[in-house]
Amino acid sequence: MTTMDLSQYTVFITTNLPYILLGLTALIFVALIVFININIKMSRLNRRYKKMMSGMDGVNIERLLVHHVGEVRQAVDKVNQLEGEYRRLDTIASASIQYLGVVRFNAFEDTGSDLSFALALLDGKKNGVVLSSIYGRSESRVYAKPVVGGESTYYLTDEEKGALKKALEKSS
Repeated sequence: MTTMDLSQYTVFITTNLPYILLGLTALIFVALIVFININIKMSRLNRRYKKMMSGMDGVNIERLLVHHVGEVRQAVDKVNQLEGEYRRLDTIASASIQYLGVVRFNAFEDTGSDLSFALALLDGKKNGVVLSSIYGRSESRVYAKPVVGGESTYYLTDEEKGALKKALEKSS
């Protein structure tokens, strides 16, 4: 740079000094506002951080997280244990009698009341048995007919069909 160039700069600065000072003052004022805003946000963040780090009952956040992770692991283990128990009970329940239908009837005209009956007992897969009891004055007889998938390969009487239908309606 030559002396002439520096003198031009000096003249420019001296002639525009009030405007330059005004611009710098405005920049300092904006910087001050930004600084105050950042300081307020940092103060809030610092309070939240201290509160979080103190945890509950003075325990710091690391201990609190380790404790909660342990509790979560115990809960997951318990859920897995309960799921196994659920599967076991579901298997037992599906093989247990869940649906039944009963039809009472009078097998013979010379006996009073509806002392004969047909009873359908079905599990969750609609497998089971239809029991029939025929009551007479001098004797009683009981018949059992297997049911697979809601149907029997044996001939069913109207009363047995009615009992099976009632049991199947309850399974729907």
